[in-house]
Amino acid sequence: MMENTSNSGGCCGSDAVLELDGLLANPPDHSDDLGTGDRLKKLVKERYAIAATEKSGCSCGCSDDQYDPAFSFVGEEYAGRDGYEQEADLGLGCGVPTDVASVKQGDIVLDLGSGAGIDAFIARELTGPTGSVIGVDFTPQMISKARENATKLGYDNVQFVEGDIENLPIESGSVDVILSNCVLNLVPHKQTAFTEMYRVLKPGGHFTVSDIVIQGTLPDRLRESAALYAGCISGAIDQQDYLALLRQAGFVDVEVVKERPIEIAEAILHAVATEEEVAEFMLSGGIRSITVNGTRAPNQ
Repeated sequence: MMENTSNSGGCCGSDAVLELDGLLANPPDHSDDLGTGDRLKKLVKERYAIAATEKSGCSCGCSDDQYDPAFSFVGEEYAGRDGYEQEADLGLGCGVPTDVASVKQGDIVLDLGSGAGIDAFIARELTGPTGSVIGVDFTPQMISKARENATKLGYDNVQFVEGDIENLPIESGSVDVILSNCVLNLVPHKQTAFTEMYRVLKPGGHFTVSDIVIQGTLPDRLRESAALYAGCISGAIDQQDYLALLRQAGFVDVEVVKERPIEIAEAILHAVATEEEVAEFMLSGGIRSITVNGTRAPNQ
């Protein structure tokens, strides 16, 4: 990633990182218990609301025509795919899960953390007019933007529903394929989310998720950073732990099918950690984007 040297303020600049850290250190008067993850969810929701309403808003990614991206995980990977809609691409992902999701004509597809609809619209091209796509997101502004995009495109087999991934508003055993793109990192209780994924899949159904994991040591000061949580980093867990939680939820054939290193501008890391802590983090393996497949067994 290129370090942003022309604008220290933008949503991904160090000033914004420190501002978001301050939100968690000195939160407004809410009754939420931080231990339940409610306050972190609130932070993420606020950050995604910015991403939905402002061009330079960002969470797992960041893009602004005025300066080079300092925190963008996907870049131009979506370009040229059937179903790609520029208005739905907010640069918030860390992969393209539809590439390896084996979506078939007639499938019912569930997109977790659907944002403005980019993955849902690509999945629609794969499932065809006989299938359907449901997007779930817990940010009202994202749902509104996605619905607006779907209406403009005239899609009648794509719907967007407001809901929490830890308590999906989806019928048990009702979907064929689950997609998610750099969203599960933002879920405080990942085991609960993975169990919900298992519940709503049909027996024999499968998931493909792109996400951020750690390979190495993430210093406590980085892990505790509210801003980096909203940017998908400090919410990341060890890759092997991530895969183990999926298997514990009941999934079989859990496999990493794509992976690549993620580079973060050092200015962002130095805003919340010492030089020694940043060096330790980088040398220990850093973070990676992985795309994972898994299946709910047909007899379960």
